[in-house]
Amino acid sequence: MFLGEFFCLPVFYLLLLRDRRRADTSHPRPIPPSPSRPFTPLLFLPPALCDMAGTSLMYVALNMTSASSFQMLRGSIIIFTGLLSVAFLGRVLGRSHWLGILLTMAGLALVGLADLRGSGDLLILLAQAIVSIQMVLEEKFIFSHDVHPLRAVGTEGLFGFTILALLLVPLSFIPAGRLSGNPRGLLEDPSDALCQLRQRPLILAALLANVGSISFFNFSGVSVTKELSATTRTVLDSLRTLLVWAVSLALRWERFHALQLPGFALLLAGAALYNGLHRALRNSQDDLWNWNVPDGQTPCRESDHDRR
Repeated sequence: MFLGEFFCLPVFYLLLLRDRRRADTSHPRPIPPSPSRPFTPLLFLPPALCDMAGTSLMYVALNMTSASSFQMLRGSIIIFTGLLSVAFLGRVLGRSHWLGILLTMAGLALVGLADLRGSGDLLILLAQAIVSIQMVLEEKFIFSHDVHPLRAVGTEGLFGFTILALLLVPLSFIPAGRLSGNPRGLLEDPSDALCQLRQRPLILAALLANVGSISFFNFSGVSVTKELSATTRTVLDSLRTLLVWAVSLALRWERFHALQLPGFALLLAGAALYNGLHRALRNSQDDLWNWNVPDGQTPCRESDHDRR
């Protein structure tokens, strides 16, 4: 995962080099660089640690529950991100935000009742709390230091990949007993992993696809965080739940639970309210109403009496 994020860093410097060459070609005289805010890469070490801890917990929890419940319970990140945004970013939540949080909580309760996997569900919720800290920190640092999304993702990937590579050494000597899935019975076995990659090309193809998708996914996520907000990023991220659920049911990897349907509907409704989708729909309706009015005429609105 962190390797895919790290690949965003060389892409950032390649794009930076291209922009400088274009500037030199269009302006023969040297142009002094615009002043930039001081930026310390170590600022993205805490988000990288949160990403590492949250992702590890989610991968463990994924083995304890179904894929659809895993994705639906990830919708709880809206609750944690909203509360942390109030506490640390000074954001003020309106009535629609709080209503969206309440609907999300109700949807999570239904999803949890539909597929009771106690320890797995709790690990997913804990992981979302950690990931929400990561997103709030990213928003704070990106806005305050005007960091390019590619550079932010690549820096986090560099920290994460370096830390995990160092941890791989001691983990390769710690016995895990029944918890281990490799022949030597250790927590990690790099030699066994390389052997599987050589013998099964499909695993290598899936690994490369995972690296590429993670690079694009995290770059897109940080770009949304920079242009909009961390909460908008969490809403868009939760929309893939529908795709995962539909594919799992179509391939018969899990059974259909009736409670998941209203639970998922409440999760989407909560996400839409929190993101202000109702205001966007109202504005688009007003624009459509004004567009249908002939030029020179004042748009006529319904009176309060007619609306009642």
